[in-house]
Amino acid sequence: MASFIIEGGHKLKGSITPQGAKNEVLQVICATLLTEEKVTIENIPDIADVNNLINQLMHMGVTVTQNGTGSFTFQANNINLEYLDSPEYIEGCARLRGSVMFTGPLLARFGKAAMSKPGGDKIGRRRLDTHLIGMQKLGATFHYDEEKMIYSIQAKKLKGCYMLLDEASVTGTANIIMTAVLAEGKTIIYNAACEPYVQQLCRMLCKMGAKISGIGSNMLSIEGVKELGGCTHRALPDMIEVGSFIGMAAMTQSEITIKDVSFENLGIIPDSFRRLGIYFEQQGDDIFIPSQEHYEIESFIDGSIMTISDAPWPGLTPDLLSVLLVTAIQAKGSVLIHQKMFESRLFFVDKLIDMGAQIILCDPHRAVVIGHDHNFKLKPRTMSSPDIRAGIALLISAMSADGISRIDNIDQIDRGYQELEMRLNRIGAKITRS
Repeated sequence: MASFIIEGGHKLKGSITPQGAKNEVLQVICATLLTEEKVTIENIPDIADVNNLINQLMHMGVTVTQNGTGSFTFQANNINLEYLDSPEYIEGCARLRGSVMFTGPLLARFGKAAMSKPGGDKIGRRRLDTHLIGMQKLGATFHYDEEKMIYSIQAKKLKGCYMLLDEASVTGTANIIMTAVLAEGKTIIYNAACEPYVQQLCRMLCKMGAKISGIGSNMLSIEGVKELGGCTHRALPDMIEVGSFIGMAAMTQSEITIKDVSFENLGIIPDSFRRLGIYFEQQGDDIFIPSQEHYEIESFIDGSIMTISDAPWPGLTPDLLSVLLVTAIQAKGSVLIHQKMFESRLFFVDKLIDMGAQIILCDPHRAVVIGHDHNFKLKPRTMSSPDIRAGIALLISAMSADGISRIDNIDQIDRGYQELEMRLNRIGAKITRS
């Protein structure tokens, strides 16, 4: 497995542009299965998770054409449904969390689908109840093969209904939307996830001929149609990369400009970094972050310790909590990071403590960070990346450390960040891949 060798202590300077949004792209690529016509998607990042998803589609029989950098056309007019029963399909899906969103389009269009237990990050349980219960309410039945760990799902006829989701799951909402657009009658989805990425999926489906209202709210109304057509769609910039670069600039006391961030779709993310005391300016659709010697964590109005926690949109995305935690290491003051969704996502903090960070892991979901205020440099260490978001947090800590660090298992980082070391080296970082 590949590794990063990071020479810490170098300040960044210049501009960097975020890649296309991984989480959106995984959804909209799966949606191309809903039509036999051509669908073109632009701003697709060249990352492992997306490439693996595209490879699965090609094995399934989808014709994929690359038009240029980040632009692909998909045509699902010759799907091999027998491939869904093959060990190769199940094995591929098991390695990739995003493949769970094949299920809705395949079920809606062909009446059958298969789903393996989710792959991806090792950050705790990632249950499928929301997906399966939603499809069941639309008329599907499913069977679980314990030996193969595969769900087989069938539906002779899908019919719209009202449903209240047990949780505002992003992938669950996306899967149910893609199932409902071809169902007979009206579907109401209440407690739907309303992240910008789900909004983008809905807008793309509407371009294809779907009838969806309530986009951007937690109640979606879908009038089923008989078929969908082609369209062209452009993915948003990745909000997780934008947040990662803000934290990176603060930790390394650097001056950078993040270009073309789609500021209106960042939600509460900018304010979450402001709560850590990080100053930046919105310049059109760019974010300018000046070099800051110090940044001080706010306290609540009553003087109590600042708490930053994840929540369904428009709350803070859980994917940025690892970056906010590591950024707080060099702030002035203290903050409680409360990660509610996954019970294993904070376990990487032992590596930060070994580097000299002052962090108290209260339980699997909460950690208190006591900032150094840049009075103490982190020590270089050899570490291993347990998941995508912890990996970028460890990289940020290594870039701010005094000396040479090594991060192993960077395949995890490659799953979510495109040509990361090359892009960072262009603005002053010293990172080599081995």
